[in-house]
This record gives sequence, structure tokens and C-alpha cells, in this order.
Amino acid sequence: MNLPRLGHPNLGLGVGLRSVHFSHILEHHPSVDWFEIISENYMDSGGRARYVLEKIAERYPIVMHGVSLSVGSTDPLNRDYLDRLKRLAGHVDAKWISDHLCWTGVAGRNSHDLLPIPLNEETLAHVCERIRIVQDILERPIVLENPSSYVTFADSTMNEWDFLAAMTDETDCGLLLDVNNVYVSSVNHDFDPNEYLDGIPFDRVVQCHLAGHTNCQTHLIDTHDNHVVHPVWELYRRAHASTGGISTLLEWDANIPEFPVVHAEVLKARRYMRDGLDEIELASEDDTPIETAPSSTTSAVPHPATFVAVDAE
Repeated sequence: MNLPRLGHPNLGLGVGLRSVHFSHILEHHPSVDWFEIISENYMDSGGRARYVLEKIAERYPIVMHGVSLSVGSTDPLNRDYLDRLKRLAGHVDAKWISDHLCWTGVAGRNSHDLLPIPLNEETLAHVCERIRIVQDILERPIVLENPSSYVTFADSTMNEWDFLAAMTDETDCGLLLDVNNVYVSSVNHDFDPNEYLDGIPFDRVVQCHLAGHTNCQTHLIDTHDNHVVHPVWELYRRAHASTGGISTLLEWDANIPEFPVVHAEVLKARRYMRDGLDEIELASEDDTPIETAPSSTTSAVPHPATFVAVDAE
């Protein structure tokens, strides 16, 4: 029998560590349960960014979340990158290391974006073999996140939730369930997000992500630049109940408000951790799913940079 969360603790409610909040965190020591860092922002950095991370790691649990593992690529795995990732994890006593089910580059070039993979048996075998190598190098299970997606592939023969279930079963890796990504992809590809959750092996879910997105009328884009909308909160309610309690993290990576606003947003999760709660009306103009087609003047919003660089201070 698998241990819930692969034996990892439920850390509670956390937020992504962003440099615009460094001073506030060091001065006020907010009552946040834990922080998640973008791994690449600290693997080779020194100076103030590394100093702040070390001070925060003395007081709060740290989880590492990467954007460059590129587990779906056909390029060889980057051993130097994995060695540096492992060193950083040891330095900050990372509770776990996560990345995304995607590829980020090919032929030695990094796109700094999270690109989709075809979902079929051939890709599954390829990804699983690379996960095993990664886990051997890191000497711990990796935790992989379901990505948001905007295109599908003609040669896909599986849905994403079945792919994730098979992947975790074959490799013993963990899942980072991003419920905003589930909702974004469900709208973009016209599937039922509850069917997606039905297929998730919740004993493998180590962590949950929450975030805002941009409604482009014809599609949604995972921009992490606003409040979490009501349909996503409802998916979180169900996911939280299905896991029996899960470490929950709010991502806010663009148009970042002051720290108390970000912290207050993740604390809303408490409302959805209780069964039988009456529906809560959240103050957002985008709280309803897409129902109508857009006008011809609607313009797409570009996906923001995935790699969140550390500001020089």
C-alpha cells in the first residue's frame, strides 16, 4: 500500500517566494506555513538572493520547483543541472523537488517555456525511463506537475489523467496537482475537469498548486497574475478532500501585489478544506466558466515567461 503523499508531510498553506517580497518577509516574518522557490533562480546565484533564501530556510520549510528538467525532451538529461539541483536541495533542506511533465528545449536550446508532449505509449515509456534516471541521481522521488496546455496532438492515444496515473505507477514518482491547470486545459480542450480528477491517483499527490489565469474568451492562459476564480476553488475543494489534506501553494508571478494580498489569497483555501461548506461568492469578474464565443476583435494574451528571474538588489 502506498503511503499518502509518498510519506511527505502536509506542510499547510504556502506561497511562492518572489524577490519583490524579500524585504517584507525578512522584516515581518509572516505566518506562512512554507515557501516554494523556483529552483533555477538559486542554483547558481549568490549575493542577496542566496542570503535571503538561507535566512528564510532557517525559519520556514522550503520546497523546490523547477522549470528546466525537460523530462519530455529527446535531448540527453543534463547531468550538471541535476547535480546542481541536488546540491541546492541539500543546502536548503528541501522537503521535495518538483518540475513539470513537459519539455523545455531541444538540440541544446532552452525555450524557457513549458511545452506539451504527445500522450501515447511511446512517450510514456520515454518519460518513465528519464524519470527513473533523474530519481537515481537525486536519490529521491521527483514530483511532477500537470501542465496547462493549448494544443493537442493527432498521435495522442491517452488522456492526460490516464498518462499521469500510468507514469506514477511505473516510476513511483509523485504528482503536483495544479487545479488551475486542470481547469485551464479543460476549457481549452473541452473536457470535464471532474473526470480528470476522477482519474488522478490521489495517494501519489504530494502538493497542490493554485493560481489565477487570463480569460481570452476563446481560451484561457495560465498567467499567474490574478486571484483564483471560483471554479478552480471548487476543484480544489474536491482535490483536498480526496487527498485527506495536502500541502497547498499559491503561485502569483505577474502583476504581483504586496505580500499580505498574496498571503490572504492562499488563506482562502481554508474555506474549501471543510466539507459541507455553503457556496462562497468570490469577488472576481472572471468567476464563471466560458460560455460564449468572443468577438472578432479579441486578441490573445501571450504566455508570460516561465522562468522567474531574481531581481538584483
